[in-house]
Amino acid sequence: MPILDWPMDRRPRERLIHEGASALTDAELLAIFLRIGVPGKDAVQLGQEMVHHFGSLQGLFGASLREFSAINGLGPAKFAQLQAVMELARRAMLEEIKSGQALGSPKAVKEYLRILFRGHACESFHVLFLDVKNRLIEVREMFRGTLTHTSVYPREVVKAALACNAASIMLAHNHPSGTPEPSESDLLLTRALVQAMALVDIRILDHFVVAGHQVHSFAEHGQL
Repeated sequence: MPILDWPMDRRPRERLIHEGASALTDAELLAIFLRIGVPGKDAVQLGQEMVHHFGSLQGLFGASLREFSAINGLGPAKFAQLQAVMELARRAMLEEIKSGQALGSPKAVKEYLRILFRGHACESFHVLFLDVKNRLIEVREMFRGTLTHTSVYPREVVKAALACNAASIMLAHNHPSGTPEPSESDLLLTRALVQAMALVDIRILDHFVVAGHQVHSFAEHGQL
């Protein structure tokens, strides 16, 4: 039965308006995003298929165009819409962090980084530049590709931090297909950066490794 034939109090869009987005299932939220289903499946059923096919929302959000288009009814247009939604979420969270709230707790940073790295297919190294009150000045992607202590150049990080007039920085990179546990190269890289930043009196507050929804904090594990 098409969703338009459902009772009003069961339709996802109407429920969202009256009950709030948190009251809806993942499939119902996806149905609102999709708007229409495919022959034989309404939008909610198609949303259920998407969640089942990719195993989770995280799996869906990280899917490539080819993987996304493997489901009947999905293609480049919907893929582009989904990427736009995720980018808007990243930018909205960055605006909130930049609004002046201090980043003394890693919780807000972790939430931002989960969104920042969502869907990244290769390793990417970012630096968060902070002022003397731990307020965010800028987030910058410094390097991309396989990261080692030799492929990330400490002098470039130092130059960028000085240019931003940063008092401290946080480091972050992702493990696209692994666990958040840091590798030996991650540990060597972090030590090299700590030493380089100490020469210009800029502290490294933390280094985060993001793998899906998991985030490893060097500071929390005594690895700085």
